[in-house]
Amino acid sequence: MVCILAAICDFTTASATTIVSAGSKELVLADQKVSGTVLSADDSSPVPGVTVLVKGSTLGTTTDVDGKFEIIVPSANSVLVFSSVGYISQEKTVGNASTVNVSLLSDQKALDEVVVVGYGTQKKRDLTGAVSQINTSKLENENPNSVQDILRGNIAGLNVGMTPSAKGGGSLLVRGRNSINASTSPLLVLDGAIYYGELSDINPNDIETIDVLKDASSAAVFGSKAASGVILITTKKGVEGKARVNINSNVGIGTISKKQPVLGAEEFIDWRGEVMKNINSSYQPFQFENPAGLPSNISLDQWLAYDGSTGDPTTVWLQRLGMQPIEIENYKAGRSVDWNSKVFQTGKRQDHTVSLSGKKDAVSYFMSLGYLSNEGIITGDKFSTVRGRVNLEGQVAKFFSVGINTQFADRDESQVPVDYGLARILSPWGSEFEADGSYKWRPNSEASGGNHPYYARQFIDRRQKITTFNTTLYGLVTLPFGFSYRINYTPRFEFFERFNHESAKHAEWAATGGSASRQNRKEFRWQVDNILKWNKTFGKHNFDLTLLANSEKYQRWDNTMTNKGFLPTDALGYHGISTGINPTVSAYDEYSTGDALMARLFYSWKDKYMVTLSTRRDGYSAFGQANPRATFASVALGWVFTDEAFWKSSWMNYGKLRATWGSNGNRDIGLYSAISDLQTGKYLHVRPDGTVYLANQLYVNRMQNANLRWERTASYNLGIDFGLFDNKLEGSLEVYRSSTTDLLVQRALPDILGFSSVWDNLGEVQNRGIEATLNSVNMNRENFSWRSTFTFQLNRNKIARLYGDLDENGREKDDVANRRFIGHSLDEIWDYKILGVWQVEERDQAAKYGVKPGDFKLEDVDGDGKFTNADKQFQGWTNPRFRWTLRNDFKLFKTLDVGISIYSYWGHKASFNQRKNRDGFLDRTSSYRFPYWTEENRSNEWARLYSSEGGASGFGVYQDRSFIRLDNISLGYSLPKSVVEKIKVSNLKFFFSAKNLGYYAPKWDWWDAEPDQDNNNVPSPRILSLGIDLTL
Repeated sequence: MVCILAAICDFTTASATTIVSAGSKELVLADQKVSGTVLSADDSSPVPGVTVLVKGSTLGTTTDVDGKFEIIVPSANSVLVFSSVGYISQEKTVGNASTVNVSLLSDQKALDEVVVVGYGTQKKRDLTGAVSQINTSKLENENPNSVQDILRGNIAGLNVGMTPSAKGGGSLLVRGRNSINASTSPLLVLDGAIYYGELSDINPNDIETIDVLKDASSAAVFGSKAASGVILITTKKGVEGKARVNINSNVGIGTISKKQPVLGAEEFIDWRGEVMKNINSSYQPFQFENPAGLPSNISLDQWLAYDGSTGDPTTVWLQRLGMQPIEIENYKAGRSVDWNSKVFQTGKRQDHTVSLSGKKDAVSYFMSLGYLSNEGIITGDKFSTVRGRVNLEGQVAKFFSVGINTQFADRDESQVPVDYGLARILSPWGSEFEADGSYKWRPNSEASGGNHPYYARQFIDRRQKITTFNTTLYGLVTLPFGFSYRINYTPRFEFFERFNHESAKHAEWAATGGSASRQNRKEFRWQVDNILKWNKTFGKHNFDLTLLANSEKYQRWDNTMTNKGFLPTDALGYHGISTGINPTVSAYDEYSTGDALMARLFYSWKDKYMVTLSTRRDGYSAFGQANPRATFASVALGWVFTDEAFWKSSWMNYGKLRATWGSNGNRDIGLYSAISDLQTGKYLHVRPDGTVYLANQLYVNRMQNANLRWERTASYNLGIDFGLFDNKLEGSLEVYRSSTTDLLVQRALPDILGFSSVWDNLGEVQNRGIEATLNSVNMNRENFSWRSTFTFQLNRNKIARLYGDLDENGREKDDVANRRFIGHSLDEIWDYKILGVWQVEERDQAAKYGVKPGDFKLEDVDGDGKFTNADKQFQGWTNPRFRWTLRNDFKLFKTLDVGISIYSYWGHKASFNQRKNRDGFLDRTSSYRFPYWTEENRSNEWARLYSSEGGASGFGVYQDRSFIRLDNISLGYSLPKSVVEKIKVSNLKFFFSAKNLGYYAPKWDWWDAEPDQDNNNVPSPRILSLGIDLTL
């Protein structure tokens, strides 16, 4: 909050030194008093809070609530400057006048900032719903590689998942999880048309703005697709003037931000000794210790006699530790391997885009071509794509224009990354190479153990490419009386191919003669939007009506061929797939259709009172025959209360209250979940004569539900938008509550029906939360400015109803098997509570539960001496209880930009079973470097090696995962205007960006404190990049 306080302090300082409140005076050389009134030129109403300055001096004042001011000026030649947010500044020479009255014109640019809403745009002032916008020009120094990079940490209520992959990106979640089984991903809209492709196909350099619709009222115009919010992406268009060529190029590296250390070679030996002590309860003194360090009271012969061993003592010792012959040989030779360095890499990155844009006469154009190539932090992980865009619009006639927005992408996802978990499995005393220098298949042992991380990769040949075309063709007709008609036709093509060959040269695959596969998939979908709009103003009444008729169709064809046993050789790989002896062919096709009708009416009076009404009726082929359609409606109200005559505040210059209600649907389930499907198979048939043969069969595989209907989310939203201290501090506050009913779940069926389950509509999930956004101008000087943005969000959900089944007490049953409990959150942890670790003094008590000192001590709630569901307790949540972000932007000497952003997830827990010290086969593998309990080095947080769970098998260990991350530091230097003019370019900027520099997590010490989009513990990349942006 330092930045927010700075904004207020800066205002106060300015008020104390340069602004004198109405009626007060400064000491001046002359004594000419001037007074007057400032009115709005629109309606002649007084304008309070207008700054009145004597030009070229620090003398000034502000108008009071009636628009009046009084000031002392030095001379008759003094010039007064009148300025206020939302109005065009005006200058007046005093002369000999004692009264100066001024009428200020509205600054439409400030008042009419446009945001994108469904099927159109609106002035920001007219918004009645919860909508947030980000302009990509604010992030141009950060070199975002993906759309998710633009969104991450910049919009309250929108959470972006982290991913360590070279491809980047991450999942998106708006205002928390509102469904159990259906998708919770927001709807994507690209240039006004619903977008079904991947965000990785969109070049961030092509994006102008991104708007996020968060409440049901804003998103209701998208009906059945918008229960999880809507993200609207608007790409760049040509602007008036000569052609502009822009070149944006950057290179960088990605390194692992935090490497989880594995045991070193010597640590591994000590660790193995402790492992053996824990899995052999009757071991002898120093049995697993190095014989070179035996105490004087134990002879070497005695030590060898523990298990009747003979021969080399070092070999005996290492064999007792469970080490294999390869490990023993390498130990004696002093050869060790750091497997951690083999599974991670420093990835090279490059991103280049060239674009051409402009507008001449009746044609505007924007064209771009980009190439992105990234290597991930995991060895072998890489991603590349070529992305192109053409946006054209032409004015065919005064009333008619046509346009096309086309996007092309060709992604290469042929990577074969290593399994970085092998760094923990492989022994540091294993062998990396065979005698001939080739990779050793099994470094630990000739017979078993983990595989070399590079071994399989050398025998895999893979080609996986995805090519997409996404186009919107549109025509716009301007009609009389404020009407307009627009038609959009949006076809989308996707071509997927995955060719894979696993060579018979691999020691394990040799028996099959190698294998190969060729998969080809083609998707085609189209949608047509017919949009009729009416926008008309009658005096102080403004109407904006939108009518929509939409239809869509989706088709997919998927064919796969596989083969094995290539003779005489599989050297041709997937190119010679026909030469195998075990071919299989499979096909999978999909088909769906949908349609919709929508109406939305916006009305405002005096730009002060606003109402938005909408309704949409959707149809979709995936639902049951009884419920193929559903209707979704919304209402929203807005009131600019600071425009009221009674509002007299001098510190709050803008305020608007908003209240909305709306309903949306979720249709994102399987295309055929409502109907039965047929499957083919084979079975053994016995004839009456006893002959057995393999027969073909056709059977019903799934039970239909003709009554299956849409999930429905109804939500309420209360919001306030405000501007304080001449908009030095502005922002918004949102409070929301939603309820999702008719959840799509699989209901269990009695065995007698022949089906285990059927899709049905059951249950209810509720969501509620708070969001806040604050933007502050902390300092604004000629050669220095400082702006900050702070966002805060918290979200809570709970299961209100489940399947309707009642227990013996007449209460609705919980779904214990899936850990879903009525009245509790979807992410609430329910498990045995850990009280600590059993210590040596508690040996007898621990034995009652089948454990011993060094094992975790669990709470026996009912005291019956065993662990059952009755002992499990609710003990926290896996989703953050609240999140916040803070971004600071500085500008120095008009040429240097500095940006610093941090964000935080707080109050949640995650599974941290590593504290059990029982992962994997501890007597055969290595380990990450973790503490462990011993009698000599006791702990109440970490269990002994190979600890026992007793009668509470499978219990989880949970750790607080709260963190604060330094997300990004960016620097941008623009050459001064005088320099760029000399070199005959429009603009030249150099920039540097450092992403994911570090984080503070007081209680988390595992992989990155932030999980990936699937909630897995993974390493994260730290990315450093340098770039140049040149405009000709």
